[in-house]
Amino acid sequence: MKIYQHHAWPSTVDEAIAIQEQLRNQVITSDRLQEPVQYVAGVDMGFEADGTISRAAVAVLSFPDLQITETSLAYRPTTFPYIPGFLSFREIPAVLDALEKIKTTPDLILCDGQGIAHPRRFGIASHLGLLVDIPTIGVAKSLLIGKHEELPETRGNWRSLIDQGEIIGAVLRSRTGVKPLYISSGHRISVPTAIEYVLRCTPKYRLPETTRIADKLASAR
Repeated sequence: MKIYQHHAWPSTVDEAIAIQEQLRNQVITSDRLQEPVQYVAGVDMGFEADGTISRAAVAVLSFPDLQITETSLAYRPTTFPYIPGFLSFREIPAVLDALEKIKTTPDLILCDGQGIAHPRRFGIASHLGLLVDIPTIGVAKSLLIGKHEELPETRGNWRSLIDQGEIIGAVLRSRTGVKPLYISSGHRISVPTAIEYVLRCTPKYRLPETTRIADKLASAR
């Protein structure tokens, strides 16, 4: 798979902020998908040797039946610390290595993290989507930023996630009676369309199948 855009990876927070500010205006939050979507992918990370080695996993699934088509793993030294709001600089280098190994280019990537629901509107899903020029969705398990109205307990309900008067995503109940997910546009997809695809990728569990499978690969020993 081809990586369309590259930049130097930072070693300091100030350098990382400068990259986020430089690239954030290139993010597209309207629908620019190639439809019908035939392949969806999930990416996730594990760490080895006390966090010094990054282990990136990619799982490509057929859509809409969600059967595994292809997987890959990549390893590289971890070069950026864990700091909330800067996850992409810690994880994406190894993720790009894993994506370059796959032969099936996905039509949509679901990321275990934020898209534009981020203080600088440039979370890991937006960053990755921009670099690979593929539609991406941020599917986070916890709230990073924003507020929302109370969410009903039944599957499929969602409420807008708002920060400083701006809609930055949605809080979505993917399964009845379980904790919600925090959905935001990564790149080349709108929030309503992102919600639709996340629900179609969560037939049984709280998390999308893409995330569950990639997580198993990333954490396997």
